[in-house]
Formats: sequence, structure tokens, C-alpha cells
Amino acid sequence: MTAPTNGTGAGVSRRSFLRRTGVAAGGLVISFHVPEGKVRSLLASSAAPFEPNAFVRVGTDDSITVVIHKSEMGQGVYTSLPMLVAEELDVDVALVNVVASPAAPEYAGSFGMMITGGSTSVMTTWQQMREAGATARSVLVQAAANRWGVDAGTLRTEAGAVMGASGQRATYGELADDAATLPVPESVTLKDPKDFKIIGTDVKRLEGPSKVDGTAEFSIDVRLPDMLTAVVAHPPVCGGSLVSFDGSAAEAMPGVVKVKQVPSGVAVIAKDFWSASQARNALEIEWDTSAGEQFSTSGLLEEYRRLVETDGPVAEDEGDAVAGLASAAKTVEGVYEVPYLAHAPMEPLNAVAHHTADGCDIWAGTQAQTLDQMAAGQILGMSPDQIRVHTTLLGGGFGRRANATSDFVAEAVEVAKDEGVPVKTIWTREDDMMCGYYRPLFVHKVKAGVDEDGNVVGWHQRLAGQSIMAGTFFGGGDIDPSSVEGSAGMPYEFTNRKIELHSPTTPVTVLWWRSVGHTHTGFVNESFIDEVAHLAGKDPFEFRRGLLQNHPRELAVLELAAEKAGWGKPLPDGHAHGIAMRKSFESYVAEVAEVSIEDGKPRVHKVTTAIDCGIAVNPWGVEAQVESAIVYGLSAALYGEITLEGGRVQQSNFDSYPVLRMNEMPEIDVHIVESSEPPTGVGEPGVPPIAPAVTNAIFALTGQRIRRLPIRLDEAD
Repeated sequence: MTAPTNGTGAGVSRRSFLRRTGVAAGGLVISFHVPEGKVRSLLASSAAPFEPNAFVRVGTDDSITVVIHKSEMGQGVYTSLPMLVAEELDVDVALVNVVASPAAPEYAGSFGMMITGGSTSVMTTWQQMREAGATARSVLVQAAANRWGVDAGTLRTEAGAVMGASGQRATYGELADDAATLPVPESVTLKDPKDFKIIGTDVKRLEGPSKVDGTAEFSIDVRLPDMLTAVVAHPPVCGGSLVSFDGSAAEAMPGVVKVKQVPSGVAVIAKDFWSASQARNALEIEWDTSAGEQFSTSGLLEEYRRLVETDGPVAEDEGDAVAGLASAAKTVEGVYEVPYLAHAPMEPLNAVAHHTADGCDIWAGTQAQTLDQMAAGQILGMSPDQIRVHTTLLGGGFGRRANATSDFVAEAVEVAKDEGVPVKTIWTREDDMMCGYYRPLFVHKVKAGVDEDGNVVGWHQRLAGQSIMAGTFFGGGDIDPSSVEGSAGMPYEFTNRKIELHSPTTPVTVLWWRSVGHTHTGFVNESFIDEVAHLAGKDPFEFRRGLLQNHPRELAVLELAAEKAGWGKPLPDGHAHGIAMRKSFESYVAEVAEVSIEDGKPRVHKVTTAIDCGIAVNPWGVEAQVESAIVYGLSAALYGEITLEGGRVQQSNFDSYPVLRMNEMPEIDVHIVESSEPPTGVGEPGVPPIAPAVTNAIFALTGQRIRRLPIRLDEAD
């Protein structure tokens, strides 16, 4: 067998095969990742395009290019954001070219930097991108008015052209040169939503054809002249560090160019991935594992269980929870536990860095370009403007490709530093799963009481888990808001509630994970409100309805999901419904799961979902994201768990960290609430309700209460 030599560990990829054979999926060619220099040359071919702002380019050849400053990781921003521009510019969105923006101050947005996360892409650019399109349209109309000697108010636009009352017509490309000489207005009038032609319609993903025909470029695909490939040996124990190493045997292996120490471990640089990975196995390394070798998740759970029995810093204190519980006719309490979770994106972490005397070019599927610039600049002693980040498509992110240390990008820069040629540093899936960042493990203790009429009179909740914000510029202190989001500020109306939080530290690195704190608070609170409903002798759906009378948007999605699922109507024998509702990222989602038990395990047959995310820019995209969130959340609920013994992670790949398989996929029925409110988050809000909807259905079916994830019926209370 001949060792692969194409740099990826495989002889011929599907993508390269399609390129070589010329297979295409239609005539539409969409421009995606194009390095900044190539963007300039591409646009120069349109004879100095009209550029009214940082986001829109109109070429004299009638080309329309939209520059996108949000990372496309499968959530659809390379479609939804161009839709906003195309709506106001009056052009066919399917004909719009899309390029990734460079990392530059004018593209800073969410959190004051160039970053994609928190389901904020459409939410924070709703006005910005529409104004970019409307501004371009306004100047083009004025250019036509000047040319024809008429009032601009008498002109209209349609399908990329300006038209006059007397039959005049000029395409945007024909007007581009004239428009480039005119002043750009400081303010423009946006369309009334009743006049939308594109926003609110189903638009197929613009980058979809490129992913089918193999032309889409992820950072794992980047090929540059003289490029080398590297892998890094990381400490085998969380918190471990390098003592010494001998790389002589590795350096003597075929294809190996260099072995060097970097802050994160020992790097092997070679001509291809296969050579680098084989040589890494030949390294002789002594690690200091003392910082983490006594650490285990079983021991941590015991510590957290003790912590939730003690008073902690108060995150919310409304009324008098202690007195309310003392007055209760009946009480219920439970301890809930959720594990560490890996992000497990399908494309392993990787980045290409090319360090030269005048700066550093980085090609990466990254969610946090500004953080990457800062990290690279600090490593190389350069200013941020010398760090040129070229954003490719991302093969999944879920938060992993945005962290305060920019770990995988910073490592690539360290590896490429002073090498003089581009170096692609690749993490295997095992590298990331065993030495990466995780959703924190949490333990909750919750107690609630009701009076004789079933009214909630007290709720006391204590949480113990690591802060994902502590030690970062995002914040710290006694209370990390992301740890208690959704528990503090519950929409359910009852007084006398208290939320406390313990935030211990461990050797394990933790990070935001798709839907952040709502991943665990959603499971716990929506499971426990179900417990309280049964304590009160009330139907879980009706009980929630009674507590949401002054929260119309939450109530609307709850009622819609229940109605569409047929809540209360007969189900097949051995099937039961469970319901859960959650507001997160300013959106409202309710889910009803239909579940049975097969071979001692839960089987989810159908999930009915209602979502209120304001105006749905691309309803198909919203449906796809809700479906994706349910798959992601179900994978975690049924299987997801990272465990450690002696500081070593026990899981390594999808064989030991499984995800939902096709034969396990439930039918998903998504209903979008019509709304005139501005758009809100979509990528994450579908995750939090799915686990409690399933576990509540299991209780309805079996009488077993699931208080620990992943779901194991033999461990149910």
C-alpha cells in the first residue's frame, strides 16, 4: 500500500475528484473565499467598480458583489446577509457574488470585533446590510437622474436597473462609473416590510452548489506554493506541560522537514500530513502531568454535589424562597447533572500561516478574526494590520472556532514563525477531542413547592460549574451570567425564587458550546418545571400556559407547538409526548417530542417545533437551523459525554463520542411564527428544549425521571 502524499492523508478526495473530472451542478458560479489580494484583482477586472460602502461593489459589467464579514459555518449567512442587500438594491439574490471580507476595523460588529457567534449575525446586521444596499441603490438612482435630467423621485429600480417614467432604462453596470463620482448620502430610507420581495421568501443556499461540485474552499483545502504541513504533539493530560523531547528519530523519517518546540507542545513539520503524523508517533517526549493526573470527572461530580448543598454567590433573589418553601403544602427536589461536551465539528481544526518580513497571512475557518489578529500580532511582535486573515468556509463551528486564546490559529502561527513558507497545521479529531475545549460539566440542585391549589410558592436553585468567561476579556467576578442564563430571569411567573452559583476552577479548558449556558439550564429548568407540574397535579402544557399569561411570545410558541403536535390526543401504543419551551438569543422556541422505548433505549419518532425569531429572513434557512439544532441537541442528550480519568480524556473520536445516526433521525415539523419584529437568533435556540422535551416524554411514558445526561434509563430516578 502506498502512503498518501496529497497532504490530507487520502489519495484523492471527493472534492479534488470533482474538480479533475469537471463535474458541475449547474451554471451558477458563486465566488466565496477569495484572499484579499485576489478580491482586488477580481474587482479590478470590472474597471474600478462603484463602491459606496464596505459591503457592496457594483461592476461596470453589471456584477454585484456583497462582502460578508460573518463566517459561514453552515448557518447560512452567505445567503441571508446577501438577501438583505439584494432586497434594498433590487437585484436577484441568486446573481449576487459573495466574498469574505478581510479582517479590518470597518467590519467589526458583534461584541465590538469581527466575530461570528451568539446567533447574532442577522440580528446585528439587519439594519447595516439593508442600509448598505439602499445606499448603493440611492446613488445609482441619482446617477440615472443626472444622466436623464429628471428628478430622482420619478425613477424606480427593478432587477438591477433604473427605469424612468418615459421608458428610460439603464443597468447598474452602465451607471457604475457615474455613480462612483457622486457623494454617498449619510442616511437613506429603507423599504417598508410590506414591500419586501426577497426577505421572507425561501432562498436556496448560495454556496450550496459549490459544496456539491467540490469547488467550495474550507481551510483544510487550502493549497499554496511550497506549503508544508504540520501536526503538534500536545500534553496527554489536561494541564500538562512539556519537560523535554528528542526529535532525532522523527527528523530522520521520510518527508520530515523539521521538529520544533512551540508553546503548546512539539511540532513536526513535513511535506505532507501523512509524513508529519507518522513522525509525531516517533517523538520521544517527557511530559509533566502533575497538574492534572489526580483529576477525574467522577471526583469532580462528588465535589460539585457537595457544593450545591452549600450557600453560594447569589445570581437572582426575588421574594423569599426559603419562607415560600417553608409554607408549601408539597415540595419536590432533585439533583441534575450534565457532562463535559466536545464541539466535534466535522472539519477538524486547522489553519495555514505564512510569516514574512512584512506580516503574516492566515487562512482559516475561524469565527473570531479580530482575536486571531491580536494573538498572531502578539506572537510575531506585529501590529494587527500586518496580520491578514483570509476567512474560508467552516466545516462546523459551534463556538469551538472562537475562543479567547485563538488556540488553533495561534498554534499555526507559532509553527510557521520564521519558516519562510506557508505551513498548514492540522489537528486530528483525536487532538481536539482529547486536548481541546469543552462545554462545562454542571450540577444543579433544585427545590420547589406548591400550595394547596397547585400554585408555585417557592423555587430555590443552586448550580456548580466552571465559568467560561472567567479570565477572559468577556468578564469574570462571582457570577458568570452565561452560567445562569435562562435560570435567572425565567419567564414563568411566580415569586419567591433564588438562584445561587458556585464557579470552581479545574485543569480542564472550557468554552461556549452551541447555545452556551442554555444547554444545561434549559434541560434542568424545563425538566424541573415538569416535575412541579406533576407535583401540582396539572398537565405540563396547561401548567406552563398558566405561568406565561403575561408573556405572549413564549405563550404563542408553546401553544403552537402543542397544537401542531396534537398534544392531549391519542398516540400509538407505547408512545408519549413531552414538551419544553425556551427563550434564548432573543428567540422563542417550543418543542414537543414523541418518544417510545425500544430495546431499553429511548426512540424519538417526531419533534414538533414552533419558533418566533422575529422576521424570518429566509424561512428555509430558519427551518434548516432548527432541524440542525435538534440533531445536535439530540446527539448530546442521547450520547454526548466527555469523561476524564487521571487527567486523561477517555473519548477520542466518533466511535467513543457518537452522534445521531441517520437511522435514528426523527421526523421534524417546524412552524415559524409570523412576526413583524426585527430578526433574532436562529442558529442556537433550537438546542435547549430538545433534551427536556425527550426526558419529559420518557417520564410520561415510564414514570422514570431523567436527571442526568446523557440519557440512561437504568440510571433514572
